[in-house]
Amino acid sequence: MMTHSIPDAVLIAGPTASGKSSLALRIAQMVDGVIVNADSMQIYDGLQILSARPFEEEMSGVEHRLYGYVDPGERFSVGRWLDDAVAQIKDIRTSGRCPILVGGTGLYFKALLQGLNDMPDVPAEIREYWKVEQERLGEAEALHELLTERDPDMAAILKPGDTQRILRALEIYDATGKSLLYWQAQSAMRHDVNVVQDAWRLVLCPPREVVYKKIEDRFDQMVELGGIDEANHMCALGIDPILPAMKAIGVEHLSNHSKGKMTLDEAITLCKRDTRRYAKRQMTWIRNQMGDWPVFETANAAFAHFEARMQQNRRGN
Repeated sequence: MMTHSIPDAVLIAGPTASGKSSLALRIAQMVDGVIVNADSMQIYDGLQILSARPFEEEMSGVEHRLYGYVDPGERFSVGRWLDDAVAQIKDIRTSGRCPILVGGTGLYFKALLQGLNDMPDVPAEIREYWKVEQERLGEAEALHELLTERDPDMAAILKPGDTQRILRALEIYDATGKSLLYWQAQSAMRHDVNVVQDAWRLVLCPPREVVYKKIEDRFDQMVELGGIDEANHMCALGIDPILPAMKAIGVEHLSNHSKGKMTLDEAITLCKRDTRRYAKRQMTWIRNQMGDWPVFETANAAFAHFEARMQQNRRGN
């Protein structure tokens, strides 16, 4: 059971293939923790392999939550994850255990720590209308032109090819008659931002060449485990290609290989390239947005820091 010497929560961030999941497991075993997913791809059902979601045998009996629980055909959002994560944090604390949030999605941690504006609900018929319009128009640029006519200030911020955000802006304007910018400026928060203000924070960020080497090795393993079949399965679902689940690294290139559009080596090369680029963006986010988080190059160093802080806490209590 938790005692007053154990943190209210632990937040572990870092780029893909940095070793966050194994670090979270070690910490969870020390503090009777429950691991909560903070990765925007590991939430989706059907992406076990390509999202590097932990397998049951890798969980070592530690409870994991918010993994693989979202239908890939759903339009998931940061706000939805925040609702779910806050509910899990409160439930875990009530049970006397320590919530450990781990993932590489910086926006999730930012929403959790800084808050997220409470947005109005969009009626299902409006969502359906704009989905049909997007299919009818085909080109994202055409949607951007429609947004420019209705909400020029919001349109000026968004790139013409950013289909998902353009659709969201059109839906909000259609549902409320007001710009998404108006709602973003409101002070009402979705949740109390103090929910994890006392959390212990860790960034696991090995040197870039180490991360890149792990990416190379891990993607080869993903293919061996059945990544091609998983990509083909995702494509066979008939999901709208603009949805985030369909943009998971590996889905497009590996399915194109299956269709005879490229060799397996070409597909794997492109997937590894895309993963390296993704890791680089994550490292940039960490550097720019998480400057006050302690950063460690190895999981052992991060765990040693955590152990030392636990011992200091016990002495202080």
